[in-house]
Amino acid sequence: MAITLNSGFKMPIIGLGVWRMEGKDIKDLLINAIKIGYRHFDCAADYQNEGEVGEALAEAFKTGLVKREDLFITTKLWNSDHGHVVEACKASLKKLQLDYLDLFLVHFPIATKHTGVGTTASALDEEGVLDIDTTISLETTWHAMEQTVSMGLVRSIGISNYDIFLTRDCLAYSKIKPAVNQIETHPYFQRDSLVNFCQKHGIAVTAHTPLGGSLANTEWFGSVSCLDDQDLKGLAEKYKKTVAQVVLRWGIQRNTIIIPKSSKQERLEENYKVFDFELTDEDMEFIKSKDRKYRTNNPAKFWGLDLYA
Repeated sequence: MAITLNSGFKMPIIGLGVWRMEGKDIKDLLINAIKIGYRHFDCAADYQNEGEVGEALAEAFKTGLVKREDLFITTKLWNSDHGHVVEACKASLKKLQLDYLDLFLVHFPIATKHTGVGTTASALDEEGVLDIDTTISLETTWHAMEQTVSMGLVRSIGISNYDIFLTRDCLAYSKIKPAVNQIETHPYFQRDSLVNFCQKHGIAVTAHTPLGGSLANTEWFGSVSCLDDQDLKGLAEKYKKTVAQVVLRWGIQRNTIIIPKSSKQERLEENYKVFDFELTDEDMEFIKSKDRKYRTNNPAKFWGLDLYA
């Protein structure tokens, strides 16, 4: 299954996020994911593993497992490179060993002190607060993103972690409309107003953290996952599926693209098996009632300020 973006390109509705995947394990994980059926991989300069992802992709192409045109590869511009968009894009392409990106996203709607192209440590000021660059507007950043399309480096461009206000502004000043807005959304943080606004204006929504972060966000942010919800466990029993599969299926039926991450083979397989059942309208409404407006991924822990305040 795929969603046709406003750029005309098709984006697989399920992908594999590579956040927090490390080292030598990445190659085996990605190769196995491709064998399972994954054709969409969500990367970012900030994940600091584009080089390892590139090695895995090169092997997949070399062995004939897939062709480049079979895959949809996303990566993201880091905050410190807002003034160096084209250079950052080229740096990511080199690490990924690709000639073009299927999708290039502005990772966060904020520019920070430049620390060198491709370096992603968040510069903090003397008070331990994120060193924000107030000289670069998001409009300037976006027009540089548009340049990557005209140069043939990127097929589609988009935004990430943008709210309705910022998304509306981007629609107003853009020559090339954002194809995607990647946001945190899951049963505990549904954000219907933002999802509906984007979809109404032709912007596809990708759900990062579609399972509510599970153990990863519990470890980093101390958050609670919807996977432990007793009512959702009951639904999973009804469908003879796991809670994760029910939650991912809910995301698909909202017409959002889902990019769960996992470093375990059995979870990769489990997360992909979401096309052989369908939630009833009643159960979709029931899950809608579970919304807590509860964000699980908040980088304030690392940046010394809450950008969402």
